[in-house]
Amino acid sequence: MSAVAARISIVTAVVLVIAWSSVFIVDQREQALVFQLGEVREVITEPGLHVKWPLIQNVRYFDKRILTLDTPEADRFLTSEKKNVLVDSFVKWRIENLLQYYVSVQGDEARAQTRISQTVNSLLREEFGKRTVHDVVSGERDDIMRIVAEKLQTDAARIGASVVDVRLKRVDLPQEVSESVYRRMEAERRAVASQLRSEGFSEAEKIRADADRERQVILAEAYKSAQSIKGEGDQKASAVYARAFSESPEFYSFYRSLEAYRASFAKKNDVLVIEPNSEFFRYLKNPGKAGK
Repeated sequence: MSAVAARISIVTAVVLVIAWSSVFIVDQREQALVFQLGEVREVITEPGLHVKWPLIQNVRYFDKRILTLDTPEADRFLTSEKKNVLVDSFVKWRIENLLQYYVSVQGDEARAQTRISQTVNSLLREEFGKRTVHDVVSGERDDIMRIVAEKLQTDAARIGASVVDVRLKRVDLPQEVSESVYRRMEAERRAVASQLRSEGFSEAEKIRADADRERQVILAEAYKSAQSIKGEGDQKASAVYARAFSESPEFYSFYRSLEAYRASFAKKNDVLVIEPNSEFFRYLKNPGKAGK
């Protein structure tokens, strides 16, 4: 009875091993190829539980997700001006046709990435060679990425891959070229600054000349207006004096004498030599009689 139980246990174990080796699971992030004696028998792209013949069939899994090909170092490309630029790029790609992918690169991801990298390098070299430094740095980067992605898609389809995106992360000038460009830019900026300063000085001189001319005109007009007002005032004053003096000639004579005294003795050190009985002193000698 124990021998029979042992045989049953052995058979059961063998059946379980065979059953276990007959099933396999494909994850949702994967796709698989089923080989029979070295030949592809089935392509599985849907996740789930699947069955294979034990011992004579084996399964190989491949990544179904989007893969990234990133250049470890920036590559040098020549522009249409024969100037070097440093380009850092990356490619997003995935396995589209698994059977074609296996036939083309034996399912080796490294070989597929080498193929894509070489194609990208060739396409970028071609596109950069058509453009100037200014175009590739700022003007036409989007066009370059679009054209390279379209052409790369055609080549990638030959190995069963699909290109999701191509991006230029960085487009710079080499250090030696950058220094030369910066020096040239600095010289250009200095020339522009010098020209602007010269134009500003010329404009300032023009503004100064216009302001001086306007000042002279304003002063001349003000002087003319002041002289005119002064003349009118003197005229009115003379008329008032004439009317007042014509009404009292003696007062006019007295007023004129006071003006003469004020003018003659304006300073303490002034000396006047004149005869005592001169008419000049008649209001000083006897102002009361002089007024009669």
